[in-house]
Amino acid sequence: MSSDHNLSVTAVPGVEAGHWTHHTGTTGVTVALFPEGARGAVHVPGSAPGGREIGALDPGHLAGEIHGLCLSGGSAFGLAAADGVMKHLASRGIGFAVGEHRIPIVPAAILFDLDVGAMKPGSAEGLLAAASATTGPLREGRVGAAAGATVAKVTGAPEPGGFGGWSEKVDGWTVAAGVAVNALGSVYDPSRGEWVAGGPLNGEPIVGDWRGQTTLAIVTTDAPLDRAAAGIVAKMAAAGLARTLYPAFTPFDGDTVFVASTGVGAPIEPRDIAAIGAAAAKCVATAILRGCAGPG
Repeated sequence: MSSDHNLSVTAVPGVEAGHWTHHTGTTGVTVALFPEGARGAVHVPGSAPGGREIGALDPGHLAGEIHGLCLSGGSAFGLAAADGVMKHLASRGIGFAVGEHRIPIVPAAILFDLDVGAMKPGSAEGLLAAASATTGPLREGRVGAAAGATVAKVTGAPEPGGFGGWSEKVDGWTVAAGVAVNALGSVYDPSRGEWVAGGPLNGEPIVGDWRGQTTLAIVTTDAPLDRAAAGIVAKMAAAGLARTLYPAFTPFDGDTVFVASTGVGAPIEPRDIAAIGAAAAKCVATAILRGCAGPG
């Protein structure tokens, strides 16, 4: 999966990212950091999400920016990984100013991988992931939050999932996505008309174990989105899941899409927001396919 340009979320200026992967390869943590801050938003089309600091992404929240995003395995236990990300950012003096204090704002989301390993990432693992973050390309495959990911559980024969990325240029701006793919559904490539993992149900009932999934996406851009516009982009970006995962957004998935804008300048016009959202959906869909295609 080599490329002449950065295909990960760090293709966007102002973004650092890193993974921590357990030595057994069964769980991990993925982080994106925004040292100068970013306007954030989230869209949660799944019905069984696990999250933290999601309220900080509401347009009316006092803290106008976020400083990191944390994706973790370990189910709800993995939300503790965000503590370590906060510690790393605080050690750099990054965070929301409250008097003399700096409080890093780090929304987080988790996926279920407990069936493949008993280890549950916590603060120490989140700190390691954050400390590893750079502006370089982020590795793909069975790493970070997607180390223990599986897909096509709906068929009764789960296959490996993984972490994938993709970036696009839109009118001089960059849009990028990183996705930890851990889905109940099978994975379909619409451009090729081929199943990457699993296959169609053809009207048959779900035969797999319906518990334990969730696909998590981070979309970054340097287009100057305000938080309301970022919310629109997050909603549009979720179309990338629906294009590639069959079925998507089930009662058993906690699918969550984060958006972070590091851009400066006047907020862009609605037609530009639509273009950014369309590119985000493409990036998410392509990242899903790359994440399930094998090591990067």
